[in-house]
This record gives sequence, C-alpha cells and structure tokens, in this order.
Amino acid sequence: MDDKPFAITLGVGTSRANKTGAWRTERPVYLDRLPPCNQACPAGENVQRWLSLAEEPSYEAAWRQIMEDNPFPAIMGRVCYRPCETACNRGKLDQAVGVNSVERFLGDEAIKHGWTVPVTAEPSGKRVLVVGAGPAGLSAAYHLTRLGHQVTVADSGSRPGGMMRFGIPRYRLPRDILDAEIGRIADMGVTFRLGRAVTDLAEAMRGFDAAFLAVGAHLGKRAYIPAGDCARILDAVSVLRDLEETSAPALGRHVVVYGGGNTAMDAARTAKRLGASDAVVVYRRTRDRMPAHDSEVSEAGEEGVRIKWLSTIAHAVGGTITIEKMRLDETGFPQPTGEFEELAADSVVLALGQEADLSLLGGLPGVEVDDGVVKVGPNMMTGCPGVFAGGDMVPDQRTVTVAVGHGKKAARHIDAWLRGATGRPAPKHPVADFDLLNTWYYSDAPATVRPRLEMARRITTFDEVEGGLDERTALFEARRCLSCGNCFECDNCYGVCPDNAVVKLGPGLRYEIDLDFCKGCGLCVAECPAGAIEMVPEIS
Repeated sequence: MDDKPFAITLGVGTSRANKTGAWRTERPVYLDRLPPCNQACPAGENVQRWLSLAEEPSYEAAWRQIMEDNPFPAIMGRVCYRPCETACNRGKLDQAVGVNSVERFLGDEAIKHGWTVPVTAEPSGKRVLVVGAGPAGLSAAYHLTRLGHQVTVADSGSRPGGMMRFGIPRYRLPRDILDAEIGRIADMGVTFRLGRAVTDLAEAMRGFDAAFLAVGAHLGKRAYIPAGDCARILDAVSVLRDLEETSAPALGRHVVVYGGGNTAMDAARTAKRLGASDAVVVYRRTRDRMPAHDSEVSEAGEEGVRIKWLSTIAHAVGGTITIEKMRLDETGFPQPTGEFEELAADSVVLALGQEADLSLLGGLPGVEVDDGVVKVGPNMMTGCPGVFAGGDMVPDQRTVTVAVGHGKKAARHIDAWLRGATGRPAPKHPVADFDLLNTWYYSDAPATVRPRLEMARRITTFDEVEGGLDERTALFEARRCLSCGNCFECDNCYGVCPDNAVVKLGPGLRYEIDLDFCKGCGLCVAECPAGAIEMVPEIS
C-alpha cells in the first residue's frame, strides 16, 4: 500500500496524474524587488543582503558585503543619519529595523578581530591622484585600489579623515574607530601626502593618469554683525578644528551659537563640554525649517542646549548680544519685528554654513564653478578630461554617507575612463513597497534601543554618547528585517500550493514552478510574506 499522502502520489486518478497546467491563463514568477532601504542608501549598500547574512549569523560575511560598497561601517554606524531606516517598511508595522546599529556592530567586530580586505585585482599600471582625505576621497582611494590602480591621497591636514576628524566631535566619533578604518585603507597600499595643500592642480597631476577632487567644505561662512571691539566672534568650523589640532578653545561661560544646521548643534554641545553653563542656539526660522537633523536637535536639548527660535543677532558688544525677534512672512522668509532681547555672551560662534576652497582649480581648462560648487557630469567628471570631483565640492547633500557614495561612484567611472570604456549603472529592480507585503506573518518585535552614556559624563567629557549593540541584540535586530521583495525561503509558497507545483531547489537556491501542474491560481503570490512572486500573463 502506498504510504504517501494522496495529494502527492502519482497513481492514476490522483491530482499529480492530471497536468492541470493546461488550465492556466497566468503563471507565477519569482523576482527580486529593490528593498526601500537599499534604494535610500546614499552609499549604495546592499543593506538587505548583509542583514540577511548577519541574521544567519555570519558576521564576517555580512561585514564583507558592506565593504563591497562602503569602507567605513564602524564610522557610518555612528555618524550616518540613517535614510535607510526612514525608508524601512517595518517602520509602518512597528518600528524601523535598526540597520545603523547592526552596521556599527559589524564594523566594531571587524576592528576587534582584525578583518582585512585583500586586493586581488591585477595592477593596472595607472596612477590616480586623490585630493582630499575626507570620506569622499578615502572612499575613492579604497575602491580604486581594489580595482588595481595605484592611488596617492594628498591633503592639507596633518592627519587623514577630513571633516570626519576635524568637523565631527569625539563624542560622536571616537578617534580610535576613525584611525582603525582609515588605517585599513593605508594598509592596502594607498600612499598619503599630508600637511601640504594642493594649490596648483595641473602641477600636482604630473605623473598621474587621472585625479579625483574631494576638497571638503572647511571654510566657515561669515555674516556681518555690528560688534564692539571687545566682542569675541568665532566660526564653528575653526572651533571644532582647533579642538582636534591644538587645544580646547576658551569660549567662556555664556556661549551663543548662530545658525541652525548640524554644525551649530555640534558647536553648542561642544561648548557645554568645555564648561559653558549656558549654550544658546539662535536661529532665524522655526523648527520645521531647521536643517539640523532631529537626532542632533533632541540630543542637544537633552544636554541643556537652549534654542531661540525666530531670532537673529542684531548687535554684539562686550559680554552681551542683542537679538531681534522675527516672524515668517507668507513665503516663509523671516522678517524683523522690532522686538529686541539681550543675552549674555562671552563668545559668539557662527555656524552659518561652509564652503569648499576651490582655489586649486585656477587655470584648469573646462572646469565650471557655479555658486561655490563644481559642475560634474553623470560620471562625476568635470569639464576637464580625467579630472573628477565629488563630496562637498559638488551639488548634493553634505553628509559622510553621501560623500562615501560619491567616492565609490567616481572610482568606478575613473576605472572605466582609464580603461577606455564607459561606466553604466546596472538596471534597478522595481521597489518593494509596503503594500506588497503580508505583514501579518511577522510577529511584533520592537526595535532595540542603543545604550546612552549617563548625563553627568555626557556634558563634562568627550566620551562617546551612544553605545553599541552586543551580539545578542545585534542578532535580534538583524532578524527583524522583513526581506522586502526578496525570497528568504520561508516555504510558504511550497506549503500553500494546492497542486504541489512548487519545487524546492535546495538551501540558497530558492524554488521553481513546475508548469505542468501549476494552474495559475495565484495562491503563492497572495501568501508570499515578502512580495517576491508576481503573476504574469501566460505565453500563448
């Protein structure tokens, strides 16, 4: 007697004996959609892929997947503003997956265990000059080296890192982490020329086949403030740089920061750590128009930084400033009200934005500059053949993550240009929107909260404010991923198919449809948790 269930026997008169595929007008097709986290990542990381490896758990493999796109997982796990999490579909279910937390965990694991990235490409014989040792320049150097080119990085700073070192305070980015991830790039064979500014690019490029310009926005913008002789007015970029290069600047007990960006928040929080009893941010507009990220504003508030909204500095004299109240007109532009207030101020720190020093471009043919930034084409090349640019020098958001993405993109186009080819981006899959998912299959799992340093140490030291996850919580967080738009071999389609037409191909190989028996009912599509199957018209 046959001991197999009736539904999967092959005897005459059973369901498998009748090839029901002839009834079909549509067929199911497995596909890979673009997860929204991947789409949102400015560095171009395959976020879902490395999260999948982390949840196995295969931590080193997950780290190596990140390193295909981004050489700074431990840094980015601390300073990235997490656009992947803003886009995460799980955020509509309960809370977004803590992608950034897991990335930091993997980056820290790599530093702890000494994982390295081998250079396996054959030497191309080509030499590339990178000007700027910030995130864009270092990213380009990393990727170009992996592609087989010889890279030299030139920078005016005494140490590499650019704005990561001279613009991001230690309480957000510890320097041992920064040094470890930059050191890994140096160990790959990248040459550094530090402490010497490139003033004549044409001369500097002698002996090189191409150049990538990644000069950071190190020049603080100034504003005219009527001030008496004894008023102490500084710029935020210089304050943060002095803190790293020389000694802590003396700001006094009452510090006013003028501006509304992330640098303004960093300057105010730094002032608190340097002993200011009162740090006040003066900003001309309202919170919804403030360019600073929410996390920066909330953390500054936790540390006692005050914000004067709809205010502008009218006058500074001695230890006092006068601010004028503003109102927004119908276009959202601030207008004066004639109402004034005085604030104590031992120093005023201007955080009104930064500009890149583009003087090195003087005399370079074909390069166009518009409103303080360099025009580049889709391949990141300027109007001068062989000279590419990215990071703060070009029109885009000024974040570490965006800069890292520029470096990778430029490296791939530089490689193509050096080899006489044209770099073309790979076609992208359609996005896996939330409405494609069957979220009731997923259990509730609130996000893991990173530990915070106690407040007494937060405002008196430069110790790192936010802690990382441990192995248990990192694994839990990785497993919260919904695998949007991509099959994770849950066996749902295999289990619900009434015709046993779904064939398992083995671990990691997913499934295929036996079209002799699939009658196109679409039940597999309806029950796929990840939205990784679609129905297509049958081919006649």
